[in-house]
Amino acid sequence: MTDIHDALERAENEVVTRQPPKTPLAQIRLLMRAEKGSTKAVASRLGVSQRTVERYLAGQRKNPRKPLAAALVREVAKAWQPRVKRRRRQEAAASKGLTVETRARFGYTAPIGTTDDPRMRRLTVHLPPEYARPLLNAQDQGASDQELRGIVARGLQDIYFRDNGRRADNLEVELTDIDYIDVSFND
Repeated sequence: MTDIHDALERAENEVVTRQPPKTPLAQIRLLMRAEKGSTKAVASRLGVSQRTVERYLAGQRKNPRKPLAAALVREVAKAWQPRVKRRRRQEAAASKGLTVETRARFGYTAPIGTTDDPRMRRLTVHLPPEYARPLLNAQDQGASDQELRGIVARGLQDIYFRDNGRRADNLEVELTDIDYIDVSFND
């Protein structure tokens, strides 16, 4: 995964309305439902053998080792409350947008006589649906981190740096080095 993919995934996990299951048996049962009853698919998702999944379902094993426990938490978070996550994504794309908080280095292409030195900045910017929609669609289609960075950079360029067309018309912004990035769905 990448910075922006991870930030979008964290944002989705923050919108759930209930806590996901905590016990290994309940977690595996959830994954079984998500994979339509296929122990082979669950095993592949967790990086274990099909027999290991069967042992947990039969109650023969109860305490997973650290790698399996981490895989269970990660995969359960992905599978937990998909309709709630999907609804929030649709709302962000249609009407509410996203908020991006980042500390990153921004490179500039600007007219002669102005500075174009990359600088580290900390920004918190509300991206309206016209920027949230392409970002979420690109993530759904498996876009690379570079493509997602370009979409976020265009949104920050237009909303923050160009102030919605009120200044710096010729300024081109590039997101080059992300220290951290956090994304949240707007209420």
